[in-house]
Amino acid sequence: MGFFLEEELVILFKILHSSFVKDPIEQVGAAVLRKHAKAVLKKDIGSRKLARVIAHMKKALKNEGFGVAIAAPQIGESLRMFVVSGKVFAPEGDETATPPDQVFLNPEFLRMSKKKSEMTEGCLSVRHKYGTVLRFEKASIKALNESGKSLVYHGSGLVAQIFQHEIDHLNGILYVDKSVTLMDDKDWKELREKRKKT
Repeated sequence: MGFFLEEELVILFKILHSSFVKDPIEQVGAAVLRKHAKAVLKKDIGSRKLARVIAHMKKALKNEGFGVAIAAPQIGESLRMFVVSGKVFAPEGDETATPPDQVFLNPEFLRMSKKKSEMTEGCLSVRHKYGTVLRFEKASIKALNESGKSLVYHGSGLVAQIFQHEIDHLNGILYVDKSVTLMDDKDWKELREKRKKT
């Protein structure tokens, strides 16, 4: 009684840790992920409060190895803004010149391509799941940067997909709401391995 093997202690620690440690990213089921986020007010741009939210988003994104973008509702802030990791904008194959993360405040679609493709997606707010979603291949948005300067950005491929995924977050929509297929992480990895062999 009271004696545990080292392996049992590790398992027990993992169970207890996962039960009591809150995920830093809001997860599916959180009310904030289903709200239509509020616009960032002009008076708040450049404020310490907004700077703290942006810093929190950038830190949360940096701590997620596979994350490429994060929307404010994912950290519990119902604001119309998202951050895209600088690695998305880095020249292909050049790991040394990673641009800074890009902040998009109050983004709006200007236009989208007619053509759609089924694209693979995951989400920091839907852990251990992957799926495919029909997305426009190109998307142009207008937004403000973190200094309040207006910008227009034309995205294709991954960038267009990110814009659509993140603006869905701002409208209370998760990719699982519109996914064509949805799989557990383990099943998704097995399918990818099978496809590599054929």
